[in-house]
Amino acid sequence: MQTPEEFGSRVARNLSTSPEYPIPSTQIIDPDNPPWGFPMAFLAWAATLVLMIFVPLVFLLPYAARRGVTAGSPNYLQALTELALKDPTAVFLQVLAILPIHLVTLLIVWAVVTRFGKLPFWETLGWGWGRYLGLWQSIGLGVVLFFASGGVAHVLGGDKPTQLEFILYSSLASKYTIVFLATFTAPFVEEFIYRGLLYAALQRLIGKLGAVTLVLLLFTVVHVPQYWPNYGVIAAVGLLSVALTIVRAVSGRLLPCVIIHLIFNGIQSALIVAGSSRPKPPITPEQITSLIQPLIVAFHFLI
Repeated sequence: MQTPEEFGSRVARNLSTSPEYPIPSTQIIDPDNPPWGFPMAFLAWAATLVLMIFVPLVFLLPYAARRGVTAGSPNYLQALTELALKDPTAVFLQVLAILPIHLVTLLIVWAVVTRFGKLPFWETLGWGWGRYLGLWQSIGLGVVLFFASGGVAHVLGGDKPTQLEFILYSSLASKYTIVFLATFTAPFVEEFIYRGLLYAALQRLIGKLGAVTLVLLLFTVVHVPQYWPNYGVIAAVGLLSVALTIVRAVSGRLLPCVIIHLIFNGIQSALIVAGSSRPKPPITPEQITSLIQPLIVAFHFLI
């Protein structure tokens, strides 16, 4: 005759070995030892680049055809590039395309991190405050980084206009769409990719210093087209990337990076909105040529 305790132990053993009623494991997930490797993280990053190149074309090409710019037009690529850069509606359509890009990117990150739902998303990604940095420290660091990056941009770049400035001043619709995306989606999307997927895999493969360096390179390269040809702003983006990746390395968690990035972009967005009544900055023909010519070459390569 079994005692109640012996019967309970027997039932527990049977349930634990049954495929129909598995008892969940209490295994702790380490964000610095992720279930994905660098090849998978790199493929996810490369997929975002493909989206950034081709999704705007999906939005742009039908509008270009309505404006008479079709594949049979003379100097098609030149005409398409100039329409994409000068026509306010065409510019807005390309900005609007960023939203589905961000949404698809989040879906890609979810698939990699959870192995299509088999693992918890937030815990596996390293969501939390971690060591040394809480909410207020992250907010303060975001403010300090904004002003430090502004100083670097001013010293090295001066007032040289960038692609992003032309987009901002092309129309109010483009301006406020960029403000929304920069504040509410970009900090999450970029941190999930760079300090989430890429850094976690790289630091296990080549160490923290190598991971910080390679993430800096990938993050900065992607932002060059936005801020070309202002080397000061590009350097400021590099400073932001280094700081955020060091925060990820020191804290061991991703949440401080997202908050810092959100504060950084939020201040920038607030200043853009506050200056919405300013007149468009003067643009010389030489500046327009210097900005358009590299993109014409890029379109020739891609299309």
